[in-house]
Amino acid sequence: MQFTPEHLESYHRDGYVVVREFFSRNEVDLLYRVATSDDVITSKSYDRIDAAGLKTKLALWYALDESIYSKFARSERIVNAVEQILDGKAAHYHSKLMQKEPRTGGAWEWHQDYGYWYKNNGFLLPEMLSVITALTPATKKNGCLQMIRGSHKMGRVEHGFAGEQVGADMEKVNEALKIMPLDYLEMGAGDTAFFHCNVLHASAANLSDHPRWSIITAYNLASNKPYKDVHTSSYTPVDPFKGDLLTEEIVSISDQADFLIK
Repeated sequence: MQFTPEHLESYHRDGYVVVREFFSRNEVDLLYRVATSDDVITSKSYDRIDAAGLKTKLALWYALDESIYSKFARSERIVNAVEQILDGKAAHYHSKLMQKEPRTGGAWEWHQDYGYWYKNNGFLLPEMLSVITALTPATKKNGCLQMIRGSHKMGRVEHGFAGEQVGADMEKVNEALKIMPLDYLEMGAGDTAFFHCNVLHASAANLSDHPRWSIITAYNLASNKPYKDVHTSSYTPVDPFKGDLLTEEIVSISDQADFLIK
């Protein structure tokens, strides 16, 4: 599938849009196989504990290299879509592998990505978004993303801590839920969602018998240089990858990829 003007219109109206089969099943199966056997990803992954004490495992890194993960983040189809949304050159802020294992994967509390990026990283403008691709099916049963449709129009909401996570002011969340639709983003492997940095979103715990893995890449308008963050990738225009993920040599990620350490 291609990112179309209709997708762009939906994104600006709703705060997110899902593009079905944006990546082929073969592409995401390859990435999933590499990720689940990657010793560096395993060693660099850490737990985030939700308010109920359940754990979600993730690995997050900032630097782009020649690994399969970076080629995915730099893939021309994603970069072209992101630059349509941002109306300018895209920079790679970070990528992360979300790993919600069966029966133990924790919830993510209601939050806006920009609630953290503004306060902790010094991005003055919300000219940012995230792109999530399902590596395994995401369903209500295994804790798929939930979005409050149109909530990006509220602007930035104050955030505090919920467990080890940053969570939005629940008074604002509950009021938003009274007047805005709650959408469950059930996605097949290869489906991709683009979502605004101010859209309120959450996910439930994975209490099913099936894993939920996804890769999420955050992008920034290259001119939106943060005043706190030290990662140059966040304001360096992305060089799009125009090759075929299925025929490229598989290069794993380096342990020098500027990983976030908990």
